[in-house]
Amino acid sequence: MMIKTNLKTAFLGILLCASQLFAQDKVSNTLPWSVRMTESEMIRCPQSWQLDFQPKLKWDYCHGLELGAILDVYDMYGDKKFYDYALSYADTMTYEDGRIETYNPNELSLDRINTGKFYFRIYEQTKNEKYKKALDLLRKQFDSQPRTSEGGFWHKKVYPHQMWLDGIYMGSPFYAEYAFRNNRPQDYADIIKQFVVIARHTYDPATGLYRHAWDESREQKWADKKTGQSAHCWGRAMGWYAMALVDALDYIPKHEAGRDSMLNILNNVAAQIKKYQDKKTGLWYQVIDRSGDKGNYLESSCSTMFVYTLFKAIRMGYIDKSYLQVAEKGYKGILRDFIEVDKQGVVSITKACAVAGLGGNPYRAGDYEYYINEKIRSNDPKAVGPFILASLEWERLHK
Repeated sequence: MMIKTNLKTAFLGILLCASQLFAQDKVSNTLPWSVRMTESEMIRCPQSWQLDFQPKLKWDYCHGLELGAILDVYDMYGDKKFYDYALSYADTMTYEDGRIETYNPNELSLDRINTGKFYFRIYEQTKNEKYKKALDLLRKQFDSQPRTSEGGFWHKKVYPHQMWLDGIYMGSPFYAEYAFRNNRPQDYADIIKQFVVIARHTYDPATGLYRHAWDESREQKWADKKTGQSAHCWGRAMGWYAMALVDALDYIPKHEAGRDSMLNILNNVAAQIKKYQDKKTGLWYQVIDRSGDKGNYLESSCSTMFVYTLFKAIRMGYIDKSYLQVAEKGYKGILRDFIEVDKQGVVSITKACAVAGLGGNPYRAGDYEYYINEKIRSNDPKAVGPFILASLEWERLHK
């Protein structure tokens, strides 16, 4: 495998040099925003493995998020270069026997599952069995994933007894789509359980919001000794959870017992998104339960995630149409305050938190000062992907 990896890296270097010419391309301002952002990303990252500022091959959840969104652009507008861009990552990363470059199943990290979500459509289009084998390999991870006493998946093996809102997005939509496409109705109850268990243990009745994470053991320094909850509602964590709800619901049959629990949770999430929307800008803060406080800032990844969630939930009939006003105000705020366009027409999205987590080494305490002092950057895929998705919803609405 090492020899193949080195050969791939060398070949990719050649491709990168050859593709620099594409970086001179312009982006037309007459195109829809979803297309403009996709073309801009292809200019910034001529090879799809370069997404998320990667200098080498990596099986990463950000690739899954953004390439899935780019396939949605292809589905809506039909430009084959978008499909080819997503396919190139899948082809580069996947061996004929279904093994995936840099993916280690023994890590038991939910983050590694989300990357493969767009493979369902790649397999559907190509009928290449290596993608089906890769999907089966990813699905197999759930059989070994450690769980809490109630059956909730640990976020990662290295984070024992912990459920994070992030992890619901990383695992559950894939789990639901796999069950749907492979006729596994016996899995639906377990999928629904993931949403219900984490809602029960991260919900903060004082604010109506959901905290970033929960430690069943109460051993982590960041965990409340009584509830096990982390200290704050991080905007992007709740954004991950919101998107997970609307995306997983696509694949859970309407008659399935417990599906109504997911709809109830989604309706509460929508109510809190509306409640905590900044009245002036229509956007949302990095730390939602401290909205407007000193040092806090309006953040692009959570804002795009919330807008996408509301638009899709309205379209699918999951929430009341009155939320449309909230979503449209948010989308206009994103365009006004986060989107920049250079002289070549290349689109950027600004003011995204690069990363935030809990525990680990160096240890992340999850207090207010921690969240507001993490790095802020432009064109983070965790903002780019949801912006593309939100834009597609806006474009469907305004056809």
